[in-house]
Amino acid sequence: MTDETTDEPAAQRFSTADETEREAGIANAALAVQRGRLVVLPTDTVYGIGADAFDAESVRRLLAAKGRGREMPPPVLVSAPTTLDALAVGVPSYARALITELWPGPLTLVCRQQPSLQWDLGDTRGTVAVRMPDHEVALALLERTGPLAVSSANLSGLPAATEAAAAEGMLGESVEVVLDAGPSPSSEASTILDVRGEIPDVLRAGALSVAELNAVLAPLGAAIPGEPEEAIEPREPVAEQPRELTSMLVPELRAMARGLGIKGAGSMRKTQLIEAIEAEDRG
Repeated sequence: MTDETTDEPAAQRFSTADETEREAGIANAALAVQRGRLVVLPTDTVYGIGADAFDAESVRRLLAAKGRGREMPPPVLVSAPTTLDALAVGVPSYARALITELWPGPLTLVCRQQPSLQWDLGDTRGTVAVRMPDHEVALALLERTGPLAVSSANLSGLPAATEAAAAEGMLGESVEVVLDAGPSPSSEASTILDVRGEIPDVLRAGALSVAELNAVLAPLGAAIPGEPEEAIEPREPVAEQPRELTSMLVPELRAMARGLGIKGAGSMRKTQLIEAIEAEDRG
C-alpha cells in the first residue's frame, strides 16, 4: 500500500515585468480570489497577502496563514477613493482632505464601518481600516476583484516581505498565486491614522511622517499634536488648483509629469506633481 500525498500544489508565480505574463498573473490572481483563495500581491510599501474582503472563510484562512487571531483584523485595500463611502460612515472632512492629497499612497485610515456591510474581518469593534495603494499592479488587481483584505506577506513575528520570493517562502503553501513585481519600492509600512475623532490619532508610525500629514491637516485646524509648527511646510489649497488636474489620480499625474520630462516625479506627492506640471506648462 503506497502513501498518498495531500500536499497542496505549489503557488503559481508570475513576473509582472513582462506585459503578457503580467496580464496572465493578474487574471489568475483575480480568479483565485473569486474562488476564495489567497494571493500574494505587491504594494507601494511591502508585499501583501490578500483575500476577498467579503468572503469570511477566505479572511479566516488569511489570518491562519499568518498565524494571527481575530483580534488582529486585516486592513482593506481599494482601487479608488470613492469606494471608501461604501465601506465607512461619518468620514470627517479632514480625512477627505488627506485622501485627496495622499491617496494613493502609504496611508491607512481607520474609520467607522458601514453597519450594513455583510462581512467578517475579525474583531473590528465597528471599525474598518482602508487604504488605496500607489502600485499599478495592486490597483489593476483591485479593479477586477473589488476590495481585498490584505495584510503584510509574512508569518506573524517575522519581517514583512519586500521580495516575492520571501513572501512565497513564508506563505507559499497557503497561497495560490504570487505576483512578482520585483523589490518593494519601500520597506516601510503605511502610516495608520484613526480618523474617528475631531483630530486624527496616529496608531502606527510609518512611511508618512507627522509633518507630512500636518501639512494637510494644519490649515483645517486638525493638526496632530506634538509637531513643531516650523516642521509644517506651507501648501497651496488643492481647491485652488486647476480642476482637471486635481480630479486625476497620482499615477495619472506621474505619467503626465514623466511625459513632460519632469525629473523625480516618482517620489512626488499630488500637490507637488500639480505644481510641477503647471510650471512646465507655463514654460
